Amino acid sequence: MKWSIHQLSKFRKDGMPLDANVELNSVKVRNLDIRNVSPVHVKGLCTFGASQMTCQLTISATLTLPCARTWEDVEYPVEIETVEVFSWIDPENRGDVDGDIHYVDGEVIDMKPVLEELILLEVPMQVFKENTEGQVQGGKDWSYSTDEDVEKAKEVDEPKLDPRLADLAKYFDQTDE
Repeated sequence: MKWSIHQLSKFRKDGMPLDANVELNSVKVRNLDIRNVSPVHVKGLCTFGASQMTCQLTISATLTLPCARTWEDVEYPVEIETVEVFSWIDPENRGDVDGDIHYVDGEVIDMKPVLEELILLEVPMQVFKENTEGQVQGGKDWSYSTDEDVEKAKEVDEPKLDPRLADLAKYFDQTDE
């Protein structure tokens, strides 16, 4: 999704509609948790001013991520509504406040890096595959338990006294005479 600024001048009056699929396999390199990414569907409209392009976009894709419990593949759909502004104003006229403006150096607007960043921001910390709550039982030197299992174990188990502190417990049982 690259356009030259000169090429975009023909869309100045009515804007430029977008409806395209983009391959963004480079996000797998930037975030190793992403096992696969479907072609990213970009739909929207770009309007033009004197020295900027404003794009109202809907971005949708499906990411394949590892389940935090079982490490199996989980399909995670992503849908992003965004407004992105690209400006090709001279560097000396840009000012100090950049905001959310993507400044273009040269004569070509490349939307792929912006799409990559938007997709990477949507990756969750962890995902869980459906119906995996009780499947993981444990392994050598470790076990898996839910919060409910821990609460039940607390109710059943009597509090155990550390043998090193047994004499200290006797001290508090004495009454002042």
